[in-house]
Amino acid sequence: MKKYILSLAFMVMVVFMISAQTSQKEAVNKPAGKIEAYYFHFNARCVTCMAVEAEAKADIESLYPGKATFKAVNLDDASSKTIAERLKVSGQTLLFVKGGKQINLTKEGFLYAKTNPAKLKSIIKQKVDAL
Repeated sequence: MKKYILSLAFMVMVVFMISAQTSQKEAVNKPAGKIEAYYFHFNARCVTCMAVEAEAKADIESLYPGKATFKAVNLDDASSKTIAERLKVSGQTLLFVKGGKQINLTKEGFLYAKTNPAKLKSIIKQKVDAL
């Protein structure tokens, strides 16, 4: 019984060491200065939801060409579960990430994407530049 417990403890340690090395490699392989923009959504989408995605994507591409990526993530897809958990997202969210910092501009996106896209663009620039 003692050998079984020691073997199990050893296996758990090996798993933790491998996962730690994997996360370190992922951190090293990620570009340090890259801004990642995500728009999390569900299958059912309204006109405003689609406007938030379109405006945010256009703003990121025009403000930060080559320095930022934009990705729309459908939360209804099982494949998006990992990234949603990693970023602690559970609903519609407009999120900007750089390194360990996050800026959530969901409220601003829904307020201005349809009614005042220029204001949304200026807010994105102001907040993301601060990263």
